[in-house]
Amino acid sequence: MSILKGAALVGQSGGPTAAINATLAGVIKGCIENPDAITKLYGMRNGIEGFIAERTIDLSEMFECEKGVADEEKLCLLSQTPAAALGSCRKKLPKPAEDKAFFDNLIKLFKKYDIRYFFYIGGNDSMDTVAKLTEYLKGCDYEMRVMGVPKTIDNDLAGTDHTPGFGSAAKYIAATVSEIIRDCAVYTVPAVTIVEIMGRDAGWLTASAGLPALVGRPAPDYIYLPEVAFSMDKFIEDVKKALTVHPNVVIAVSEGVRDENGKYAGESAQSGVTDAFGHKYLSGTGKALEMAVKAAIGCKVRSVELNISQRCAAHLQSAADILESRGVGAAAAAAAVSGKTGCMMAMERAEGEYKITFAAKEIAGIANAVRSVPRSMINEEGNNVTDECLNYIMPLIQGECENKYENGLPVHMVF
Repeated sequence: MSILKGAALVGQSGGPTAAINATLAGVIKGCIENPDAITKLYGMRNGIEGFIAERTIDLSEMFECEKGVADEEKLCLLSQTPAAALGSCRKKLPKPAEDKAFFDNLIKLFKKYDIRYFFYIGGNDSMDTVAKLTEYLKGCDYEMRVMGVPKTIDNDLAGTDHTPGFGSAAKYIAATVSEIIRDCAVYTVPAVTIVEIMGRDAGWLTASAGLPALVGRPAPDYIYLPEVAFSMDKFIEDVKKALTVHPNVVIAVSEGVRDENGKYAGESAQSGVTDAFGHKYLSGTGKALEMAVKAAIGCKVRSVELNISQRCAAHLQSAADILESRGVGAAAAAAAVSGKTGCMMAMERAEGEYKITFAAKEIAGIANAVRSVPRSMINEEGNNVTDECLNYIMPLIQGECENKYENGLPVHMVF
């Protein structure tokens, strides 16, 4: 196979994670270490939206310390930085058949910067961008290689065992909920604490709140995921039952839980506003359940919304997650140079002892699909998770990162 020579372009899209910059670091390293194919690496500020406006940054100049060698100290600092260092966006691309002019203009920009390699780090909506660009290029006379690189704390991408960013978010949630349980246990007054955790369609994040139970430590009394229809009456019954066992009840609930008719439990407290992809902005589920408990039981009750701290808590990164995040980024670069295109770089888990390998999978079977928590990983009553679920998540939170601090605070890289 002849070498495709030209510049590379990388961007980040969708919600940030505590590991998305580690994946970016992997892509940077992989591109710099392939100088025979990749002549320069550009970063697009604010994803594809920023590239269209020609807001780019020269990442080669920033991270290459000598020809074909990346600055490891800078890559490590980037890896410990939360949020998306390049900025993000939620731009939905049109279908190629419906807006040829949009893609024609995009190709003109690629030609202007001699872009031959395109890497997009993101979740479901970002893979939609990769799929549409791939589709258009099939009928175009401009040769490019397009790779999706997975990212999402929701862990709901199809085609991969898990997603970079989920392990660190799961570690934060498990640790934080464990601390909440300890705090709540100091009083004898009957009280209910409801912890609202991110998760629109998939409950992987909320499931991670149960991890302490796997090592014999206190865990939430109940865990409610969007994969099982939520019943307010059953929820109140569960709370009453738990209060007969001990006075301090702690519950973990996904923000996306909904009843059998598809109505969100927290709909009364939500704005109804949607993003470019038609997704409703969710929050308020914990508050809605708090008010329901107060009305039905009358005990002390409060709700805690972990909110964006779940995705930006880089001080509690999972070492396993960061290692894999850098690995998947570097693997995407290597795969593209070797000739792969129209793919997402997936992670595959081996049988037996935990081990991950990387594989390029066609984007057509991945984009716009949702990977939910299997019913076998949820208990029969639908109000907790099984050991199978916890054993699946546990390897992803292992290890702590030795991050750089100054004056007692973590150091972040800002472009």
